[in-house]
Amino acid sequence: MSPSATLFAPELAVSEWFNTAHPLTLSDLRGQVVFLHAFQLLCPGCVSEALPQLRRIEQVFRGTELQIIGLHTVFEHHDAMTPVTLKAFIHEYRLTTPIGVDLHDGTSDVPVTMRRYCFRGTPSSVLIGRDGSILHHAFGVEDDIVVGARIATALASPIPEKLHIPEGNAQPDGCEDGTCAAPSAVANA
Repeated sequence: MSPSATLFAPELAVSEWFNTAHPLTLSDLRGQVVFLHAFQLLCPGCVSEALPQLRRIEQVFRGTELQIIGLHTVFEHHDAMTPVTLKAFIHEYRLTTPIGVDLHDGTSDVPVTMRRYCFRGTPSSVLIGRDGSILHHAFGVEDDIVVGARIATALASPIPEKLHIPEGNAQPDGCEDGTCAAPSAVANA
């Protein structure tokens, strides 16, 4: 895959949803900007920095075409971070963002969506453009103003008339078997 090739966001693999009446899919959200935030409830950086930042993003971009999605992606301490524990955590921290539980398929301790996005750990975030392309991929917490500027720039982009998916290919270039290769900039970040 060439460095200038567009990398499309792989679909989420979620076993359970919280704070939403129906499951969310990236294909249904095409035309909107999506901020995908991966976290674990036992991750100190997630609790002290990333989740408060997520609340600030919700406040600033309320009423826009930004869809925020939380992804509880557990790759360690599986017995402690169950959906029941997550439900209590969501209640205690008064989280209102739709939150999906990253699917474990039994082939790895690392859940499916985490593997698809090549997340290095938590917290991680992905900004997905209106056309479904990955605009930015980050590990850790970035400065609020930088994140806000990226989101505002993405929201200012026009809604594409047609969304290009390569002909005869159910998955975008660089993707196969439900996984996509991380661009070299992400791998070296």
